Amino acid sequence: MSFLEELKRRNVAKVAVLYVIASWLLLQVTDVLSSLLPVPEWAGSFVVMLLMLGFVPALVFSWVYEMTPEGLKREKDVDRSQSVTPDTGRKINVLIIVMLALAIGTVVVDRLIPETAAPVAETAGIDEGAAADQADPSQLAAAKFAPAPDRSIAVLPFVNMSSDPEQEYFSDGLSEELLNLLAKVPELRVSARTSSFSFKGQNLEIPEIAERLQVAHVLEGSVRKSGNQVRITAQLIQANGGYHLWSETYDRNLDDVFVIQDEIAAEVVEQLKVTLLGEAPKTVGTDAEAYALVLQARYLARRSTAETLTQAIALYQEALAIAPNYAAAWAGLGAAYGAQAFGGITPFEEGFRRAREAVDRALEIDPDYAPAHAQLGLIAESVDRDRVAAARHYERALMLSPTDTGIRRDAAAQLRRLGRLDQSIAMLEYVTARDPVDPAAHQNLALAYLWSGRVDDAIASYRTALTLSPGRLSTQYWIGLALLAKGEPEAALDAFAKEESDEEYRVKGNALALHDLGRQADFEEAFAELRERWGERWPSEIAQVYAWTGDPDAAFEWLDKSVARNEDGLNEQFAVLLYKPLHDDPRWEAFRERSGSSEAQLAAVQFEVTLPK
Repeated sequence: MSFLEELKRRNVAKVAVLYVIASWLLLQVTDVLSSLLPVPEWAGSFVVMLLMLGFVPALVFSWVYEMTPEGLKREKDVDRSQSVTPDTGRKINVLIIVMLALAIGTVVVDRLIPETAAPVAETAGIDEGAAADQADPSQLAAAKFAPAPDRSIAVLPFVNMSSDPEQEYFSDGLSEELLNLLAKVPELRVSARTSSFSFKGQNLEIPEIAERLQVAHVLEGSVRKSGNQVRITAQLIQANGGYHLWSETYDRNLDDVFVIQDEIAAEVVEQLKVTLLGEAPKTVGTDAEAYALVLQARYLARRSTAETLTQAIALYQEALAIAPNYAAAWAGLGAAYGAQAFGGITPFEEGFRRAREAVDRALEIDPDYAPAHAQLGLIAESVDRDRVAAARHYERALMLSPTDTGIRRDAAAQLRRLGRLDQSIAMLEYVTARDPVDPAAHQNLALAYLWSGRVDDAIASYRTALTLSPGRLSTQYWIGLALLAKGEPEAALDAFAKEESDEEYRVKGNALALHDLGRQADFEEAFAELRERWGERWPSEIAQVYAWTGDPDAAFEWLDKSVARNEDGLNEQFAVLLYKPLHDDPRWEAFRERSGSSEAQLAAVQFEVTLPK
């Protein structure tokens, strides 16, 4: 008898087929259980490995042994005339048919039952006193921007494995650079930095993080830096089940870090089977030492204290001494100068003069550097009061980086200042869907809702911002203001009392609520404190209280002071709801004209933006 005939007689081929089908079914069961039970990420890979290792022993077993009526025996000990292998083969055939039916049924069910929509990120939280059915509308809007499930990814901050914990800036910076590089692929949806980095240091499983961020894949890794040597490990994980799609370790010197970034990005695109419509984005390389200094400067600047901003500026300058044509360093330097000016650390005009010079230098080097255009938009609006220039810069920034949620958030604020509330809300709903744990985005959206009269929606979004960032500056004040607009002064007074981060707003809010509650003596005491302590610096705050409490003459007198000193935020006064009692006064339109925010002046500004498809 030939070898092939002997294989057939001993049912080896049938055992192989049965083993493959049974293994496939077992993997389906493992996949379901891994989504229901807290099993580790490597469990699926472990089962696959066991099944692969067991295949050859199963075939050897079917060759060596035979199942007889007396039990299991070695094949050589069985009398061929008494062999029951034909009966065993028929039983195996039945098992194969049953297994195949189960496999086909599993595939049919998987194809016919529609997938459940991806859950919205868990961001909403309702403070005490909020209605139980008052949901954050940004969560509902997120469904409009749901991504293709297989074309979405979050880049988690890589773990710092260096012996020096101070090297964390490098691992964080490298992660952000990878995120920005992948975000330039228009066919790929990348979770924004604010959301991805919010899970840093949290002991959460990958599927849970992916569910909150509404992405199908996660890129994570580690960085070990020692002198000029780096070891970078990256791994791409499929969120559903935690399967590893790809991993790689790079042992290079620091000069190769840009090549590594390109290689990782290219591998992600390949693994996700993204079909690029254009060329793959590439990292703009520079001197490795300057690059490391810029990463450290960004890390410090994000802390936004007087000390860290000063340290960041020194590091940017050190990097530019090494690489004077490093556009990102110039733009970062400009942003740090601007932060100092906004924070009152340096004189306003001086700080923004330095900021403008640095950003202009960045654009001389790289005219297509989107963050620099966005910074010029902010300077044009906040410092120059030039809405036309601001719109032009934001349009350019969005054209260059259409998926950058930070730029879109700032552009949405510009739309709000132009009175184009529907466009601003649509833009911010897109941003909160893409960056669901960014409290600034939710707070901006809440203000747009409030200006448009959607008071309940505004309160819900403000509370979401508070959930994400407890104690966030001024947020309780804005909740109180919205409650005041609803005619609920008791609830408003309670909200104002919780405003611990902004004393001026707490005093102002208390005055407004006390007035509406009819507590005149208490109102006058609080209002006197507001005028005495903050009236000279912020005359518009006093004007708002006079307007709301029914003294239009005093309100316009203080608005004149605001115009005379060119108060910061003057261009947004037209939309403040506390001025509503003044809207029928002929002096109101004159004020809007003087402050550059009349209907005609706002409509004349060309600012066309669209949402990414």
